[in-house]
Amino acid sequence: MTFIHDQIAAHPGQSGAYVLDKGDEALIARAWLGDHAQKTIDVQYFIWSTDNIGILAAEALLRAGERGVHVRILVDDLLINAPAKSMLALAKHPNIDIRIYNPKVSVGVPLQARLLNAAVDFHGINQRMHDKMLVVDGMVAITGGRNMAAEYYDYHHDYNFRDRDALVVGDVVKPMQASFDRFWASPLSVPVEELYNGIGILQENVQVNDADIQKAYRGLHDYANAAANFTPEVHAAIDAAPTAFPRLSRQMVWCDVEFVSDVPGKEGGMTTAALKRMVESARERIVIQTPYLVMSDRALELFRRTKARGVTVRISTNSLASTDNLQVFSGYRNQRAALLKMGLQIYEYRPDVRKTGVSGLHAKSMVVDSKSVFIGTFNLDPRSENINTEVGVIIHNETVAREVEMAIETDMKPDRSWNAATDHPDGHVAFAKRSKVRMWQFMPIRPLL
Repeated sequence: MTFIHDQIAAHPGQSGAYVLDKGDEALIARAWLGDHAQKTIDVQYFIWSTDNIGILAAEALLRAGERGVHVRILVDDLLINAPAKSMLALAKHPNIDIRIYNPKVSVGVPLQARLLNAAVDFHGINQRMHDKMLVVDGMVAITGGRNMAAEYYDYHHDYNFRDRDALVVGDVVKPMQASFDRFWASPLSVPVEELYNGIGILQENVQVNDADIQKAYRGLHDYANAAANFTPEVHAAIDAAPTAFPRLSRQMVWCDVEFVSDVPGKEGGMTTAALKRMVESARERIVIQTPYLVMSDRALELFRRTKARGVTVRISTNSLASTDNLQVFSGYRNQRAALLKMGLQIYEYRPDVRKTGVSGLHAKSMVVDSKSVFIGTFNLDPRSENINTEVGVIIHNETVAREVEMAIETDMKPDRSWNAATDHPDGHVAFAKRSKVRMWQFMPIRPLL
């Protein structure tokens, strides 16, 4: 970490930023930081899967804890699928703490409690922590679209996401650390041990003894050390980390980087307000990449006013063929004709960008006038606007902004996307899938999309 300290000292009052556009670079950065952390690792994710990437990440954090690093793990409750005893064993390590955000539907919650929560607190179970953030030693961080699962790093065999993160160091990390600490201290973030203590009929009872704990630790280490359990590409990326990460950090651009975030419970929608200000500041053009495109009434009015000022708006989003969420796509399909009539230029991502498997879009970015770029977790939909907490960085630098803009424009080209206005993208999808999305179009679910 010495060279990171040196770079921060050489750029007082500034922040360094590097765009992690490729899955292997994003994995390398996380692996290197985990292995070189000296004091603290704080991780915050919406999804943490138990595939090879998820297991590899858990084992890396265990190794960090074993060498004395204080590790805090905060994961949203909705889509975590880790075995109860594995989570409890990790949480029992003296240097590792695990908390679950808004635990009402998954961790430690039996079926009867899930049904009760759905009946009496529908809004509460829908409010999720969509944040994705890694902060190491309080001085270097990563945020962006990637969750902790294979498909976000181009290592899934069947379906992979086109995604984007930002690696940042310097001044901007201070508010990122403060945001994590705020979520960690929130009453909505509950220690995993409390969720399995079996108090009453609305909580599961799971216990681990010393033998269970040591078995879990050995299992993680053995799995991570067995070459057969990970693809050669994953091993190559990790092995390359010692030389690759310093190279990435030297390519950083030093500039003004602004961190934007919501507070636990989504009070005030501060990320929404920050992105609104970015749109309102545009004078010539806005380029957006979002996997889900469903505009609220307020967003529609914002972009109508933006178009009326003569600003060009181009959007890269998923096609029906590439999307992983038919419900959200149904909301977009209901609006598509109106958005095109408004003058928005929309390009729908093709599923055949990769030579093997299916590709989908998951990057969330916005470039304004080729001068500033947002990279974060915010989708252009009502859920990100009003329900889920979101985070991201706004990098005020023309070099970085243009770099991201060119990457999005590349994704808009005919070999990667269909023009929504002229190419009839839905025609590339089987009748059965079109029928399913048509059914969802009649459902009154727009505010939840």
